[in-house]
Amino acid sequence: MTKLYNELSKPGKKFALLIDPDKYKVHTLIATLYAADELKINLILVGGSLVSDRIDSTIEIIKKNTNIPVVLFPGSLMQLSNKADAILLLSLISGRNPEYLIGNHVIAAPYLKKSNLEITPTGYILVSTGKVTSVEYISNSRPIPADKHDLVVATAIAGELMGNKLIYLESGSGAENPLSAELIQEVKRNISIPLIVGGGLRTPEQVSSIAKAGADMIVVGNAIENNLELMNELVRALHY
Repeated sequence: MTKLYNELSKPGKKFALLIDPDKYKVHTLIATLYAADELKINLILVGGSLVSDRIDSTIEIIKKNTNIPVVLFPGSLMQLSNKADAILLLSLISGRNPEYLIGNHVIAAPYLKKSNLEITPTGYILVSTGKVTSVEYISNSRPIPADKHDLVVATAIAGELMGNKLIYLESGSGAENPLSAELIQEVKRNISIPLIVGGGLRTPEQVSSIAKAGADMIVVGNAIENNLELMNELVRALHY
């Protein structure tokens, strides 16, 4: 846990590229990795909402083409791999489905204990922005309404008090809109651990706004799957 956590705790904004193994072809993935290297992206997250048999092969391709750390962002127990460097051990603390709060963690624990993965417990908070996302559907849990800032903040505080080392706040893969800067500010003001924000980020202006509001790391996936120029613009917006 120490290496990843220390990296996220360093001063400066971080950018993570989310790779869904089911949405990338090999040649597109390699081109994306080359661009990620050039832009000095901090982390590559690997995972998706559906069960995938391409986790290992995707990580192998990533490892062959870049030295950027690979971190599992698992959407299910079928997305575990000892080929990665680390895993965000996600607890969906915004929902009330016990399988995503502790059930799957118990099943995965023996495997994770024996693995070489750096394990970082992460409080995962899903916030609704109007559209039903894949995360909401697959996890069978309701997100917190975007206008309930007090509930989102209290959930983030609870996540930290329960021992999570990171808070991951997002509107879900494929969300129509990102979370508001005001919400990010309120959450960041009330926690002392790193804050990761993702979902619905498609423009440099959105990335810049979320970063200035207090996000320590920005995660982008869907928006740049087939648009490397946009990835360039988003990464640059993070630092200006």
